[in-house]
Amino acid sequence: MAQSLNSKVDLTIKATSFAGLSSNGNVMVGNKAFEFYNERNVEDCIQIPWDTIDRVEASVLFNKSISRFVIFINEKTYFTFSTKDNKKTLRAIREYVPADRMLRSLSFWDVFKRGLMYIPNKLLHSNN
Repeated sequence: MAQSLNSKVDLTIKATSFAGLSSNGNVMVGNKAFEFYNERNVEDCIQIPWDTIDRVEASVLFNKSISRFVIFINEKTYFTFSTKDNKKTLRAIREYVPADRMLRSLSFWDVFKRGLMYIPNKLLHSNN
């Protein structure tokens, strides 16, 4: 049986994890860690202690709704989740992760604009 890292639970909510194949389960936000437990196999869990989290990025649509959020451990390791109420989940996470590490991810158009700005620089530097 998987052992929880938390001694106090602030929020438990239905969620989907997008690590590899998507799996449904529950997210638990507690005093020591962020935890995801698969509903079919409780042993299949993701436990992320608060001190290991580098940053949390939320995908915001139309400046209003949050479709999913990503917890980054470092630049190459991250976990993507979506809960029944992402705003409520992120508010609970905000109690343990400083506000300067809670970010809004780039939208499709932001990425597109950055790509367009990169093209002239690439052309200028490729001629030298």
